[in-house]
Amino acid sequence: MERYEPLKIEQKWQKKWEETEAFKATEVKGQPKVMLAEMFPYPSGAGLHVGHVRNFTIVDVLTRFFRQQGLNVMRPFGYDTFGLPAENYAIKTGTAPQEVTAVNITNFRKQAKKLGYAIDWSREINTSDPEYYRWTQWCFLQLFKKGLAYQKESYQWWCPEDQTVLANEQVENGKCWRCGHEVEKKKMKQWFFKITEYADELLDEIDNLEWPEKIKTMQKNWIGKSVGAEIDFEVEGGAPKIKVFTTRPDTILGATFLVLAPEYVGLEYIVSEDCKDAVAKYKAAALKKSEIERQENKEKTGVFTGAYAINPATKEKIPIYVADYVLAGYGTGAIMAVPAYDERDREFAEKLDLPIVEAELIDRDAYGTPKVTYRMRDWLISRQRYWGCPIPIAYDKDGNPHAISEDQLPVMLPEVKDYKPDKSGRSALAKAKDWLTVEIPVKDPKTGEVHMKKMTRETDTLDGYACSSWYLWRYASPRDDKAAWDEKAISYWEPLDYYCGGDHAVAHLLYIRFWCKFFADEGYLPFREPIKRLLYNGYINAPDGKKMSKSKGNVIDPLDVINDGYGADTLRTYEMFIGPYDMDAAWDTRSVGGVYRFLNRCYNLCFGNTSKVDKNVVVRNKTIKKVTEDIHRYSFNTAVAALMEYVNELYKNGASKEDLMVLAKLLKPFAPHLASEMLEKLDSDDEWPKWDEKYLVADTVELVVQVNGKLRAKFEIEVDDLEDEEKLTEMVLADERVKKYTEKGVKKTIFVKKNKLINIVV
Repeated sequence: MERYEPLKIEQKWQKKWEETEAFKATEVKGQPKVMLAEMFPYPSGAGLHVGHVRNFTIVDVLTRFFRQQGLNVMRPFGYDTFGLPAENYAIKTGTAPQEVTAVNITNFRKQAKKLGYAIDWSREINTSDPEYYRWTQWCFLQLFKKGLAYQKESYQWWCPEDQTVLANEQVENGKCWRCGHEVEKKKMKQWFFKITEYADELLDEIDNLEWPEKIKTMQKNWIGKSVGAEIDFEVEGGAPKIKVFTTRPDTILGATFLVLAPEYVGLEYIVSEDCKDAVAKYKAAALKKSEIERQENKEKTGVFTGAYAINPATKEKIPIYVADYVLAGYGTGAIMAVPAYDERDREFAEKLDLPIVEAELIDRDAYGTPKVTYRMRDWLISRQRYWGCPIPIAYDKDGNPHAISEDQLPVMLPEVKDYKPDKSGRSALAKAKDWLTVEIPVKDPKTGEVHMKKMTRETDTLDGYACSSWYLWRYASPRDDKAAWDEKAISYWEPLDYYCGGDHAVAHLLYIRFWCKFFADEGYLPFREPIKRLLYNGYINAPDGKKMSKSKGNVIDPLDVINDGYGADTLRTYEMFIGPYDMDAAWDTRSVGGVYRFLNRCYNLCFGNTSKVDKNVVVRNKTIKKVTEDIHRYSFNTAVAALMEYVNELYKNGASKEDLMVLAKLLKPFAPHLASEMLEKLDSDDEWPKWDEKYLVADTVELVVQVNGKLRAKFEIEVDDLEDEEKLTEMVLADERVKKYTEKGVKKTIFVKKNKLINIVV
């Protein structure tokens, strides 16, 4: 018998799949479909890492599972290529981002094929391909036409050294994450998408999504809907009145001071002359902090404005302060502080020795106009960078924006030699003099005649999130040169059935939902939610449990695992076996070896002597049922464990041809190369096997599951399973009914066999 040689087997089947276009998806009328995708990756020079492998393999297991069940399955692939890393590399080396991106994509594609993924490569997309971003620009123009893409001035993080705007997460301790220079807040005219127009629908539909509870909660918190009232406070001395937003207008009798955000519009008219220096100094310091820092800072700080307001309910003078725990974008940027009823106000009052009054509550509508406000802001999409999708706008001599006509798309990125922003803070596009001027058709409002007028192009590019807010729909018809997506193809394939990722829990998912609702309103999409089911996978950490990073030297390269002789099937199966898919797990090289030995045993069973006596009919049917149900509930680790137990039984009792065909078919989603080799040897198709209930008759009992003593779920289990506490605990913790109560972490589990009870302490 030949020995198991993973690399030889894998090369054979990868070649065969590529030559036959085995995974090409086409619309088949009347055949049930499934469409699956991962959050597409940024193709860095470092290539795929083990986190990618976990993410992509989850999608692949489901893809192959559904294919084996006879469904019409589409699993596309793409690359999120615009962004800072390629631009930074271009600035450093002078190498065009287009060149670097092409090399990285070639590497990623090669690696993905080496892992045996069932990808329809004819649907591969790349966001920096002009034929893709042509339609990103088209999407922008539809929003612009409806007033949902607009400009306004706002404060942004600015790095004077790199001459560019920075996102909140790119500011670390008041310094630029890239060059270490101190940042500042700069008022700039920027482009925004009006996502707040859809705030209520985005919020209302969350509970109907088949998504993890923790992600739904994060989305709700990000939107942050608050129902309250606006109340006007007169300012002593004739300064403009201050309008505050509060969710507790009934506590106004206890309001003992007002607090304004450092960026409060009109602050200069309120501050007294002798307090101006102190307020200016405090404001400058506050503008160096991110909003996250300001909200999470436990030590409350603030400064007196020297001014007083009149409480409309008590008619008493109350002082006005500036404090950075109040944010300009939330409500009106001003709050009435009621320290007796609000913890943050109390901390501030105690620190500054301000009065705390426990007053009676009054009618909510007595002094306030009902008002709803949201924590979510409109989506800032301007970037002063070269390597992004050009915004299809040009300006006339008066600075008014005009849309580039759709027949002039794409607005191509010009070739430049210097990728750094210019001294004014504009992107490198401002240096492309020949590109800057464009002729735009303009209709005369009086005569109706159309004239071509010379204008200046927008030099900002779009935030990368814009490119990834519609790519799922492009997968339906990726080579369409007449439309962003084909109406018939979209109606057949979408919305997406399964979306898998381990990042972008809030922003990306909100943005893609926002665009979906907008394009549905415009008649371009026949659905309002883009993603039916979301699987949010955990990270693979280093063996010591720490996050992998190049600087720590603890990164595991998946190609090293493959090329060391373990092969892609071992890597794939190990990453599904490492633990529940949605929990972080530490890499364990010894366990990789254990999975390799398991696959080797599968190979030896198939290519050794088969038994003519069928002794495993019961265990075979139980295994089919177990693996099928485990995959359906995304419990991939327990499915692999069940296959390992099945192989143990086959070694004990001898394996018939039927046993081996079932093993190969159940193994194929996890280890497709080996399984295909086994099925070829057995002269078998790969149709997913069905179990026969008559072989599953067994004594069962009810297992009760509690979380912190409260009943949360009941399971019907076989009596024999009461002997395996580890298996039961793993099954319970992976169940959706239990997981939502254990998201904060499990301290311990208590198994009481006598009472058929598991109590989880969180």
